[in-house]
Amino acid sequence: MALTHLFNKFSILPRIFQPTTDALFSTLPFTHRWRLLLLQPINILCLLLTAPTFLFKTSYTVSYIPTRSGPKRCLVFQPPRASNDTTLRPLHVDFHGGGFIGGFPEQGVRWCTLLAERTGAVVVSGSYRLAPRHIYPAAQEDVDDIVSYLLAHAEELGADKDLLTLGGSSVGGTLTLGTCQLLPPGTVKAWLGSCAPVDLRLRPRDKIRPEGFPEHDPLGFLEPLYDVYAGTEREKNREDGRCHPILARREGLPRNMLFVCAGVDILLHEQMSMVERLERERNEGDGQSVEVMVVEKGFHGFTELPSWIMEKERVEVFEKAIGFGRMVHRKHGFDFEDQKQRIR
Repeated sequence: MALTHLFNKFSILPRIFQPTTDALFSTLPFTHRWRLLLLQPINILCLLLTAPTFLFKTSYTVSYIPTRSGPKRCLVFQPPRASNDTTLRPLHVDFHGGGFIGGFPEQGVRWCTLLAERTGAVVVSGSYRLAPRHIYPAAQEDVDDIVSYLLAHAEELGADKDLLTLGGSSVGGTLTLGTCQLLPPGTVKAWLGSCAPVDLRLRPRDKIRPEGFPEHDPLGFLEPLYDVYAGTEREKNREDGRCHPILARREGLPRNMLFVCAGVDILLHEQMSMVERLERERNEGDGQSVEVMVVEKGFHGFTELPSWIMEKERVEVFEKAIGFGRMVHRKHGFDFEDQKQRIR
């Protein structure tokens, strides 16, 4: 059992070293390859920064979920249960950020563990194909397939397919907004996204800089890689709401949505534009809810950083999101307070 647990922990390594393998063993243009090699130490640094949140914890199991492009490594977090409790729990599916070019499910271990413990949901954290080797709609298709598989096999996890919520950090939020539009209306009960880009029609360098944003981005050399996922197909997909969620029709999105935004983020303007548009289109009395939380001093991806960086703000975000999730669950007949009484 210990060896299996150890293997599952280190099965993350191929993902971590993917920039190097893509740079050395692909037919990508040289302008992408040298940037991937510079991305490699950043990937390793991200692993080292997040390792304390998952390396010595056993709060999840590793599962490989089939997709049209092959099995994808996912983490499954089970909520606390009484030994005889067979109640189906809400299902939340989360996807990591990384600008479409990096990232791994373990980035969200702290959040997913807390979400399972505090809301009683079964939480799955998924992965997907990365750019620049794979462009739109590759990552979107992987997310679609994972969510569809989980809906079909929810009961095997002790989850209720009729109480599905989606979310993610950065592009993980973008991808789940795309999946919401694919599923029949009402399938996804809520979406919870943090720092999600919603308008890929604009290149990173063309986005509106908020006050306080650094004049020189230290990761600016990666910008051409960030832009590859949608960039090469930008004109063909210019009106595609799945690629650019800011264009999504209101009826194709969940009735309950929570946008967590960072005040020092080039994505703030497009996020607020989408929120304002959804608010204008909201019908009074139909139960729709679009909430937004702006962390004024926050920067992109701050919720996934080590606990000693912006911990107060991160706790506030987590508490807001947990409260939002529990509110949605109660709307649909699941009350975690009742379940906690059974555990006691």
